[in-house]
Amino acid sequence: MRVIRPALSAIALAAAAPLMGLAVATPAQAQADQNAAILKFFADYDAAQLARSPLSKSFRGIKDADYGKWDEFTDAADQREFDADQAALKAMRAKFDPAKLNAENALSFRLFEKMIERNARAWQYRDYGYVFDQMNGPQSQLPAFLINIHRIDTKQDAEAYVSRLNGLGPAIDQFIAESKARADAGVMPPKWVYPYVISDSKNVISGFPFTRIATEAPLYADLKAKVSKLDIPQGEKDALLAAGADALVKAVKPAFGRLVAEMERQQAIAGTDDGVWRFKEGAGYYAERLANYTTTAMTPDQIHQVGLDNVARIHGEMREIMKKTGFKGDLPAFFKFMREDKRFYAPNTDEGRALYLKDTEQAKQWVTAKLPEWFATLPQAPLEVKRVEAFREKSAGKAFYQRPSPDGTRPGTYYANLYNMADMPLTEVEALFYHEGLPGHHLQLAIQTELKDVPAFRQFGGVTAYSEGWGLYSEKLAKDMGLYTDPYRDFGRLQLELHRAIRLVVDSGLHHKKWTREQAIKYVEDNSADAPGGIVKAIERYIVYPGQATAYLVGRLKISELRDRAQKKLGDRFDVRAFHDVILKSGPVPLDVMEERVDAWIAGAGGRAS
Repeated sequence: MRVIRPALSAIALAAAAPLMGLAVATPAQAQADQNAAILKFFADYDAAQLARSPLSKSFRGIKDADYGKWDEFTDAADQREFDADQAALKAMRAKFDPAKLNAENALSFRLFEKMIERNARAWQYRDYGYVFDQMNGPQSQLPAFLINIHRIDTKQDAEAYVSRLNGLGPAIDQFIAESKARADAGVMPPKWVYPYVISDSKNVISGFPFTRIATEAPLYADLKAKVSKLDIPQGEKDALLAAGADALVKAVKPAFGRLVAEMERQQAIAGTDDGVWRFKEGAGYYAERLANYTTTAMTPDQIHQVGLDNVARIHGEMREIMKKTGFKGDLPAFFKFMREDKRFYAPNTDEGRALYLKDTEQAKQWVTAKLPEWFATLPQAPLEVKRVEAFREKSAGKAFYQRPSPDGTRPGTYYANLYNMADMPLTEVEALFYHEGLPGHHLQLAIQTELKDVPAFRQFGGVTAYSEGWGLYSEKLAKDMGLYTDPYRDFGRLQLELHRAIRLVVDSGLHHKKWTREQAIKYVEDNSADAPGGIVKAIERYIVYPGQATAYLVGRLKISELRDRAQKKLGDRFDVRAFHDVILKSGPVPLDVMEERVDAWIAGAGGRAS
């Protein structure tokens, strides 16, 4: 007969445990175990992701047996990634209760949920993105990866570079196959996109060793420069360069030739409509893109109205600047003056480009001196300023940032596109740097990369409205810091803010209201001082990157709203350095989570920065 004994109470069991040889977890120990377990869960998830992505390893500075490989760029690989994410979310929810986690891990639980859920909503539209375009195409991104990310510190690193050159052909072929499949299903960028992609592709395979001329092809020049710094015999250097030249001629050139041929085929059949409304599920796709980038439930019409309202607000602030300068005339006349007066532009020469970079370095010095007054936490990684490489500058954006590697071997880099100095007014030098460099993306992304005791998806992931909202907030913050002493440079700041407000109008106009490219260009011409070339490039960006550009102002308005709320409620107790810590030390979060964190900080009476 089976005898059932009454259960011991938790207290009795704990008391008896030493005598019985049992190890009993207290509630505190159980919570500690849960916290340790979820950190291991996230670490295992990250390790599995890295195992599938040699490129992600390289971005983090990891060199192992995969250093000479590319990722797999196929729909099957995307499906495996999606399935792994969904399985991880299901496992996390089954294994962990956020109520039993500490605050930091509970936040990670919630952010992981939101990240995977956003990806799941996007999955149904995965075939709607353009494989090749002037903004994000692998025809320039993969060569740029080799040039900017693949470090060569040893002979083995150089051999891995050559291996990647040999693998670049198959990688490009995978992209070509996916692009062809989407084109056959009717998903192609507008006709005007193709000349950019074709030009970028031809630039990659122009020069030595493809032709016997003195000018070296960009990838060969990069390999040569990196190998020249190695401490190995010259004969070994020559062998590496010969192997690189062989890979470029036999693998890279034929693949890029096939790419050009496919782009020319598609160009011949591509249409001229610009917005994604033309796709079968275009309205749903655009709504998903807006939700993904802004992390809000704002409709296209609401986005459009926010844009119109802020265009009007900024126009009013610009009129005040116009008065300070003593300009006689209305705002459109002032726009024309700012757009056309030669004093606001550097010459389109090497000297002009050097002047622009010198001004940028000066802005860096000015803001760096003031950072400790406004931030309790500053990045350790250095920041360098560079010109966008010649092979991709014709199609690349006007300025952008590359974050540092976590191991400290690669600095943060601010890139300025100096292809045409008429598109880069000197009045915007400061605001552009404050957005992309300090206190903008470099400060935010370097701090994020240097976060300790958070999962890798928080350390290296991103939320567009958060990061770009911070960049735009930083432009105005620099004014609070006492910069922009020249009213024309302050106008340049407002011009860039206006540029972001206009984005909401034209992005929703193009993809929701069925505006043409020409209508969008005309709206910008009529309402801003943007340079003509810059206007065209910006509109072309919004066309191939639906929804993304709306996140800047949406995020910036939320950060400013939260700072105003905190100052109003805390009064003399408000500490801007502590406020910035609340925003930055979480890493990227959706805007609703940001608001909750700031409100909780306010409710706790603010707290001082350490």
